[in-house]
Amino acid sequence: MSFVTRPEKKIPSREYDVVVAGGGTGGVFAAIAAARGGAKTALIESKGYVGGIAVEGGTGIHSFFNLWKPFNTEKRKVIRGIPEEFILRLFHEGGCSGHNETIMRPEYDNDTLCVDVEMYKYVALCMLKEAGVDVLLNTMAVDVMKDGQMITALVTESHQGSEAVKAKVFIDATGYGDVSYNAGAKYSEPNDHPVANAMGIGGIDIDKYYSFLKETGALYEYARGPRSGRNSQIIRVDGSWAKIDAELGETVKSLGMHSVTTTIHDNYFMFLKVNFKMPVSPTNRDAASDAEFEIRRRQQAILNLFRKTIPGAESAFIARTAPSITIRRGRCIECDYDITNDEIVNGTHFLDDVYSYGFHDMAPRIQVKDGKTYGLPYRAMLVKNIDNLFAIGMMVTSDFQAHMSTRNTVSCMAMGQAAGTAAALCARQDFKGTRDLPYSILYDALKQGNVWFDAEVPYRG
Repeated sequence: MSFVTRPEKKIPSREYDVVVAGGGTGGVFAAIAAARGGAKTALIESKGYVGGIAVEGGTGIHSFFNLWKPFNTEKRKVIRGIPEEFILRLFHEGGCSGHNETIMRPEYDNDTLCVDVEMYKYVALCMLKEAGVDVLLNTMAVDVMKDGQMITALVTESHQGSEAVKAKVFIDATGYGDVSYNAGAKYSEPNDHPVANAMGIGGIDIDKYYSFLKETGALYEYARGPRSGRNSQIIRVDGSWAKIDAELGETVKSLGMHSVTTTIHDNYFMFLKVNFKMPVSPTNRDAASDAEFEIRRRQQAILNLFRKTIPGAESAFIARTAPSITIRRGRCIECDYDITNDEIVNGTHFLDDVYSYGFHDMAPRIQVKDGKTYGLPYRAMLVKNIDNLFAIGMMVTSDFQAHMSTRNTVSCMAMGQAAGTAAALCARQDFKGTRDLPYSILYDALKQGNVWFDAEVPYRG
């Protein structure tokens, strides 16, 4: 590789209290929380919309509750605050199904919530604007300016050129850990998850898909809820294509197809996820470019498979794809604390919990025991050796099994509210760094923001 030296250039700047880089699942809620906390806040997002994995790579949103059915314990809504406020707003706008119980597979998750991705984007932008956040879309944070262990500004690029965005506190919600990386944080690149792209398929009937899986003995999960203005309709279906036919199952496996789909509209699959395991980390641009092509090739093959296999799907078509591959992990950023899977499974709570959570994506093999919750400690978001930077979402938690809980959509939402609340407190009260924020002040602010803490864990101010 050859190199060039880029000459120095004077660029314009703007100044805030809090800057959130990345308008994905966690970043949206971080920015809203920071702005509601009285901080002048900017959100930097490389795409022309917000929402991230929740509107690009998932199959729906779930796990607001503890896992109550397998353990015959009390049903508790454990994620509240701004995430639940957002879901209620989305529901009233006709953009989601609300909370519905999953049928046939209680050992995995008891709650399912299906969304309209375009309504999600719109409602999220509305709430950001209403909170007073400056939303800088089509803008990418490309570099970091520092003074010792403090970040002073992010260098951004957009169609109007370069700009420096200054702040007192920063939140890295980029998914890839770009800000932390450019700030010199320690990190690893485990490359332990496949990348994906979830497509929407039009001209296909979810009722017929449900009947097909049921009649072939392949159905193992479904949910009912509102769809196209009618209640108690099929909105989520999952099954094993290998039970239909072994050869068909191998084909689906080779294409990386996740058989679960969700919708709130007739004749439309909102999500059908297609996975691909990259040979190297998704931070590698050239390898990621190859993955983009490979997944789109697989999408076409899967579409043809649905046309041939599912009754009534002969004229199905791809109506939507994510603009780029979505990841489950890029860089894993080293923070002050790294929560373990044992702590998660055993329902451990900490002296500096910032929310409670009870879902594990490897259930039923690995579950949070007895329908309990665990707490994410404040320290788990503090980027090591940098005094004014939080890392949230899929970038924290190094252990693969533990990461299969903390990286989930609703956990990232709650993590965003926690980081945004803390960032606003640090900026407005002029604490020297994120580690100087007294937990008692943070706890009170989170409680005021309707964050729920497990009743079994007393306040330890």
